[in-house]
Amino acid sequence: MTETTFKQAYGTLQRHSETLRNQREPNIDDLLTIVTESVDAYKVCKSRIEAVERALEEALGSTGVEASPSVKSSDDANQRLQEISEERSAGDDDVPF
Repeated sequence: MTETTFKQAYGTLQRHSETLRNQREPNIDDLLTIVTESVDAYKVCKSRIEAVERALEEALGSTGVEASPSVKSSDDANQRLQEISEERSAGDDDVPF
């Protein structure tokens, strides 16, 4: 089995976001699949972001340069992913759930 890339996982999140945003009625039959795949994709994205942050901290640490605050914490990365999600859904109050 091949490992899911960040790009693939992010694409899954975008696709599911669009699906949920554009449907007029909730499709309960597909909802569990969408949620499960989205959670798995989120975990891949989070893991890859954390790995890049660690690599940057190590690389910058060996040069004596301090990483910027936005690179230091995975909480910042999670917050940015949340902000992106909120920006994309802003104004979409017609989603029934």
